[in-house]
Parts: sequence; C-alpha cells; structure tokens
Amino acid sequence: MELTKKYNPIEVEDKWYEVWMKNGFFNSKPNPDKKPYTIVIPPPNVTGVLHMGHMLNNTIQDVLIRKARMQGYEACWVPGTDHASIATEAKVVNMLKERGIDKNDLTREEFLKHAWEWKEKHGGIILEQLKKLGASCDWDRTAFTMDKALSESVIKVFVDLYRKGKIYRGVRMVNWDPQAKTAVSDEEVIYKEEQSKLYYVNYKIEGEDGHVTVATTRPETILGDTAVCVNPKDKRFMHLRGKNVIVPLVNRVVPIIEDDYVDMEFGTGCLKITPAHDINDYEIGIRHNLASIDIFNDDGTINEQGEVFVGEDRFRVRKLAAKKLQEDGCLEKAEDYVNKVGFSERTDAAIEPKLSMQWFLEMKDISKPAHKYVMNDHIKLVPAKFKNTYNHWMEHVKDWCISRQLWWGHRIPAYYLPDSNDFVVAESDREALELAREKTGNPDLAFEQLRQDEDVLDTWFSSWLWPISVFDGIRHPDTEDINYYYPTNVLVTAPEILFFWVARMIISGYEYRGELPFKDVYLTGIVRDNQRRKMSKSLGNSPDPINLMKEYGADGVRTGMLFSSPAGNDLLFDVKLCEQGRNFNNKIWNALRLVKGWKTAENVAPEIGSDEVAVEWMDARMHQSLAELEDHFSKYRISDALMVIYKLIWSDFCSWYLEAIKPDFERPIDSETYKKTIDIFEHLMKIAHPFMPFITEEVYQQLKGRKTGDYIMMADWPAKADFDATIVRKANRVFEAVALIRNIRQQHGISPKEKLKVYIKTENIEAYYPATKLIWKLANIDEFDIVTEKIENTVSFHIGADEWFIPLNKTIDVEKEIKIIEEEINYLQGFLNAVMKKLSNERFVQNAPEKVVAMEKKKKEDGEKRIKALQEKLDHLTLRNNT
Repeated sequence: MELTKKYNPIEVEDKWYEVWMKNGFFNSKPNPDKKPYTIVIPPPNVTGVLHMGHMLNNTIQDVLIRKARMQGYEACWVPGTDHASIATEAKVVNMLKERGIDKNDLTREEFLKHAWEWKEKHGGIILEQLKKLGASCDWDRTAFTMDKALSESVIKVFVDLYRKGKIYRGVRMVNWDPQAKTAVSDEEVIYKEEQSKLYYVNYKIEGEDGHVTVATTRPETILGDTAVCVNPKDKRFMHLRGKNVIVPLVNRVVPIIEDDYVDMEFGTGCLKITPAHDINDYEIGIRHNLASIDIFNDDGTINEQGEVFVGEDRFRVRKLAAKKLQEDGCLEKAEDYVNKVGFSERTDAAIEPKLSMQWFLEMKDISKPAHKYVMNDHIKLVPAKFKNTYNHWMEHVKDWCISRQLWWGHRIPAYYLPDSNDFVVAESDREALELAREKTGNPDLAFEQLRQDEDVLDTWFSSWLWPISVFDGIRHPDTEDINYYYPTNVLVTAPEILFFWVARMIISGYEYRGELPFKDVYLTGIVRDNQRRKMSKSLGNSPDPINLMKEYGADGVRTGMLFSSPAGNDLLFDVKLCEQGRNFNNKIWNALRLVKGWKTAENVAPEIGSDEVAVEWMDARMHQSLAELEDHFSKYRISDALMVIYKLIWSDFCSWYLEAIKPDFERPIDSETYKKTIDIFEHLMKIAHPFMPFITEEVYQQLKGRKTGDYIMMADWPAKADFDATIVRKANRVFEAVALIRNIRQQHGISPKEKLKVYIKTENIEAYYPATKLIWKLANIDEFDIVTEKIENTVSFHIGADEWFIPLNKTIDVEKEIKIIEEEINYLQGFLNAVMKKLSNERFVQNAPEKVVAMEKKKKEDGEKRIKALQEKLDHLTLRNNT
C-alpha cells in the first residue's frame, strides 16, 4: 500500500486507540510470572476538563507505564475521578439556580439526586479526553471516590480512627469559606497580596480622658473585641496595667492585658484582641481566659452578637465602620497598606477565621512514619529539593479539620442520641442503632430517633486512601489485587499538593498497610506561559488541549510538552514546542516514505564499503543511547530521555545514517543493508513508543508484514548490549568534518554536486578510520589524502589539532577567510571561558563525578589546541594579506 505524502495524526490516532482498546492491551490482572508495575492516577475532580497541567502529568505517567509494559512488567495504570465536595456542590448549586431552584428549598436527599444526575452527565468528560491523549489506563478499573467500595472504605477508616482515639470533635479556630459556607483546611487557603488600609483607632481609657491607639486592617472586627493587649516589656504602656478601655462602636468595657506575642515595633504597639476571628487572638484569649464573641453569620454577614450593622456584608461593614469611627472622632488616621489575605482555593472567597464545632484527626503521632521514611529516602521525592518543604510541614503538622459543611460527599457516620449532644460512631445504620441502645440502656430505641451528623468529610479524607482503596484493600486487606499491586511504583503529581495529598497517602499507607504506598514521587512543575504566568482561564493564556491535539496531533503535543519539562521545575509552554513535536512526527513519516520507496537487489554490493560502517555506527549509537535512556529513566529525567531519542532519530538516523546508505537515484539498495535498516528503524520506534505511541505503532506496522497480534505497544523493549564506543567516537569526528566541508561549500558557493579534493594533516589518522569511508559519500569527494605540511591556496578548518585542507578552483578571498577564522576563534574563546569557569569552581571539581571532570579537562585541552592552530593560520593569512 502506498504511503500518504502527509502524515494524518487524527486518522492514525483514532484507529490505533480503538485497536488497543478492542484487544484489551491496557487491562491488567495479577500475574505471578511477572513483576507488577503500578501507577494510580491522581484523580482529577469530577467537575474538571482537561487542562495543560493534566496533559503534562498524564503524559509522564503514560510514558512510564508504556515503557514498563514493554519491559515485561505487569503494567497497571488505574484511572479515576475525585468527587470534589466543594467544587461539585458549587456546580450543582449554580445549575439549580439556572433552573430557578434554591438549594435551601430542597431536602438533602433531593439535592443529592440532582448532584448524582449532574455527575453522571458531566463526570466522565475528562477521562474521555485522556483517551485522546493516548492514556493507556486500565479503564475497566476506573474508580470514583464515592463508589460503593471506596465510600465504605472511607467510613470504615473514620470509625477505626475514632475508636483508636485519633478522631475527636471540638470547637476550634478554622478557615471559613463564607461563599461555600464550609470550613477548609490550611492547605486549601491561597494567600495573595492585597492593597488594604491600616486604620489607627483610638480606644478611650475607662475613667480617664486619655486613650490608646491600635492599628488594624479590619475595623469590622472591632465589634468582637474583648481586650487590648500590650507587650509586658513595652515601657510606653506600664501606666496602663490593670486598666480597662472602651471598645468603639459598641461601647464594651474590656481589659488591657499583657502578652509577649505583641510586636512592639508594629503599628502602635497596642493590639486589639478578637478571639473569635483571628487565630493568634484566639490563642491569646485562651491564655488570658477572654470571652469569644462570634460576630459573623456563616455567609459573612454580621449577626446579632455584633450589635450594630446586623445583616450587612463584612466588606460593606468595613467601610461603614470606618465612616462611623470617623464621625465619632475615634479614627486617628488611615494609611495605604499591603498585606497578605487568605482566599479559598475553590471559590476564591476571602477566608474568615472563625470558631466552629468541627471534627479533627490528631496528626502528631499518626504522621511520624510518613515523616521518617521520606527523610531517610525509603520513599524518594524527585527532585530531592522538596524534602526540605516536606520536612518543614511534617515538623509543624497540625490536627486536620476533616469535616465540611456540605451535602455532597461522605457523610460523617456519627449518630446523635435523642435530645442529646452525645453520639455513637458506626459503619452502618444497624450498628449505630445497636450502639445507641447499648449506650442509652433503651432496647426499644428506634433508628428514627437518632440524628446523623449533617457534615461530610473533607474530600482529601477519601483520596488519602486512594492507592489502597482502588484495590479494595481497606474493606478486604488480603485480596489478590492489593497484595499484588500494592505498594505502587511511582506517583506523578504536582508539588502544591505534596502535603495535603501525598503526605497523607503515605500516612494512611503506614497506618493501614504497614508500608509505603509508592516507592517514588515524581513532582512535576507548573505549566506557565512564556511570560512565566501560571496558565488560567481568567488570564486567557491557557490553550485548549483538545484543540492543540487536533492541530498538532496527540504525539506532537505529548513531545512538545516534554521537550522542556524537567522534574520539579516549571514548564514554560509555547505553542512552538507543539510545532516542534509535529515536525518530529513528520520527520519520522518522511523517513518511512524514503526507506519504503527504495528498491532492493540481492546482487548489489554495499557502496564503497560505507554501508557496513554506517550500520555498525548506527547500531552502536542505538545501544549507547539505550544506556543513556536507562540512566535518565532511573532518575526520572523524562525530558532528557526524550531529547536522547529526538537526537538519535532526527540527527543520527535521518540526517546521517539514511544519507550514508541512500542509494543513488533510481538505483537499488543491497538487500542486507536494507534489512538491517528496517531492523534499526523498528528498534528506534520501540524506544520512541512510550513518548509517541500513535505514529510509532503506525510506522511499526508499515515497516514490514506483521503476524496477528504483533503490535508495538506489546513488543519487547530493546535489550541493552555492549557497543563499540570507538566507532561512535570516530564517526562523530567524521561527521564534524563533513559538516565543516559542507559549510565551506556554502561559504564559497560550491555546488553540492561538485566533487572535491580533501587533504588532512594529522598525526593519527586512526582516530577516523574506518569511518573515513563515510566522508567520500557524505561530503562528495573524489580524493582524500594525508599530508605532512600545510597546503597553500586552500581553505582549511580544524578538528582538534588536525587540519583539513580543501583546494578551490578559484582565487581565495583572504580577507573573508580571516574574518571566518576570527569568528571561530571568538566562539572557541567563549566556549573555553565557560569550561575554565567550571574547572576553577572547587565545588564542581570536588563533587562532580570523576568522568565529568575529566571530560571538561579534555574539552579545555582540545579547545586550546584548536585556538592555537587557528591563530597560526590567522597569522599566516594576515602576513600573506599584507605582502
């Protein structure tokens, strides 16, 4: 079948993904004859659609799982989605609003019916989009954090931890999201710099004419003040000990107290204390036994305890309070001020510190194994720089607020007794009733008399079990699946969820399996635009991944994303990267068309011996690259691994090898060289397959006839083998010579078809032989000799200390040659300076591998020799030009 002139990625991608799915190639079952290689997908929110971060993360996972599959592992990549309590509930509430329905007019059951309908309609979009990317997940294992098995696992863990005394209920200061009307964790608060005002407010001293001045950015919270605090070491306020002040706006008499927390340098040195609405004030309040006055409703409006401005929004009250303070003569001044304000990650509403009855998980003891085994590298973070961040978090770990004031999610399995705040915790309604009857001593108690807690669990309380629960290892801790696939091999995720997902999975892994959940954690960077801005819909700088794949093909986008994505460092995305990826696809396709267009003949001998050398060199380069690939993969240098493959195919195979063996126009190629070329091409497609699954499958099928069931994604990964490094080194010198000869042709307007004579002045021709055979064809020469002296009336160039000469059938432009040599010397001097800078760095010399240091010293030696030889040539030409 004749190959199409242009590669059509859409047609190819749809065709092969359907074939792979139909044959069940992505599916996995425990196989005692194979080692498992397991990855669990970081479950995207069920509300989500594919964005560039997903593209990067899932491409890396697919690269790893496809390579493992080819290496003979039982590869299992588990997909799924997260129920995302806050985000999903917000989506459903908005949907209901559009229908004219208020959530508050619905029962919990009615609302959840709408939520499940929304989930069934929209919840699978992102997984279908991942298929377009080529994700080779075991789709039969697709999990959802509110599936029956996973939900039961969450409830089982809650009950277990409660009975161990690790979960408790109490009033604590929490981060309150007034828009979602729920508590959120510290890790779900994003701090942003805001242009604010610093208000200087006078509080009258009780029984005196004087006053103290406090500075605050939140005059609305004055309504909840229960003290003014000074530092006991601050001599300015010694006279205030034991006195009271009158709180403006509400005329409340409160004490002046002393605490070391107060910064004497900030503001006026006097601090207003609002225990119900500031975490530091709350702790001061506990130390000094102060009252806490909660002035906010759940939606951020002022409640009755605020006394004034009741029912008004907190931000409007800020303005109203400032105006009233001004009118009352209590506002001394207001200054512009920049401060950091916390916002909800989900709703972008300003967080309100608030005292609230919540459920908490005690973290200090349960997190110790997770801290220890990351810090001793039992679990490896890649890159290791994130260990410092992880260590800081774990050393300062706080109890986890696990309750959320929502309806969508796992409802807390606590059941309150009739007319009581006492409760029982149980895995089922039946167990709850049994425990309640036992606790009350009432055998006739009916379940309808119990009241289940209204709150749901934090979404992360389900996803922290993900590597275990997807294999049903919580409910059934001794099944074939969990024993085979757990622990998983690697987690690929983003650094921003290192603590509130990664760390917690490690905690649950040691708590419920007694071991790590994954061996390695590969932390990707953030995808940014070329102005270093994080991609977002609001900025309009995030391209639609589906449209990108339509334009550049999935393989083009996959490689484009990975061309510049070192682990842990941000990826500066530019659509030109996808163009480069598409061009790479086209390069491979054109190479296939070239090779398949050749005719073969059994009686044709390899051309002037160059074919054997080319095959030997290409085979060596391939195995050299395989060794480099294994090193990069072992260190999760995925971008570097792709660049090895890119250079091997684009430069070595397409630009050098195919040129070296290409038969003359309308002449056949010898069958032996052709067969070896097909084998090499096939091997190249195998090592490129994890990165470019679609085009490699298409090329693999086109290269030669295949038996039924022979597909590249199920083929064996090429085995490493010893290779001749000498032929690689010699060929590289020859290719450098060919490139320089071609440059001379271009500089002097010599046709590529014109044969040239080439001479070399060298003390070691063996440094090129037998690769010298490649020069004849690639540089199109008809004479190649070794000389011992310089040849006059030639243009020349240097490779190391060797000088090459090319006679021209015309007068040499000496001034032009001088300029060319000067430019080359300047370039080499810059290169040498960079090498010298490295070698003069003691830390580099002492810490870098010995081989690397030796290589830099060799670069220095070669550079100095080349500069010396070029300088001699420059001096000779300058002298000649002046005579």
